[in-house]
Amino acid sequence: MAGGALKYRHLGRKSSHRQALLRNLVTSLFEHESISTTWPRAKEAQRLAEKVITLGKRNTQAARNKAQAVFYKPVELMPKLFNELRERYLSRPGGYTRVLRIEPLKEDQAPSAILELVDGPRDMRFAMTAKTLVKERATEEGVRDLTAKNIIKVTRFRQGGQEELERTVRALESRERDEERRQQGAIKRKVYPIKDKQSGMYIRMNK
Repeated sequence: MAGGALKYRHLGRKSSHRQALLRNLVTSLFEHESISTTWPRAKEAQRLAEKVITLGKRNTQAARNKAQAVFYKPVELMPKLFNELRERYLSRPGGYTRVLRIEPLKEDQAPSAILELVDGPRDMRFAMTAKTLVKERATEEGVRDLTAKNIIKVTRFRQGGQEELERTVRALESRERDEERRQQGAIKRKVYPIKDKQSGMYIRMNK
């Protein structure tokens, strides 16, 4: 309809091919919990993924039939949807997925993005917040207001979110300390040439 609002992106495909593409993306998303694709595809796949998770929360036979029609791997993913993911998002009112812009992945410089399930093991914002928290705690200014707000966002509906964030922060801090010790040891370790009395040749000794 001319002049009408765009209800969805056609993605340069006819209806059947478009639906097959989105089903494939959503299947990969639920299998790996994070995928990289173009920005338009990520946004359209996000809409379908949100609907599928809503079906999982309903947990009725009709919802199971609809969800099964989406997945290309229903045997592997149906139990995950109606058990693990249903429990994860039971108290979350919405926003089960997140789209993050990234640098173009292809030579044609098409806008690219990461589509991920939130509150999962590959939640990028959760990991980025933990890294930021480590850096800011080491400064005199301390944790900024923006970081404090992000902490609330990434832990609000995550089961044991605060405890898991602290564990992640401690692990990162420990890793940084180990890296600092390793670098300091490499700096202190010097090579001094010493002349062998018998052969008259110089040998190297590390200190």
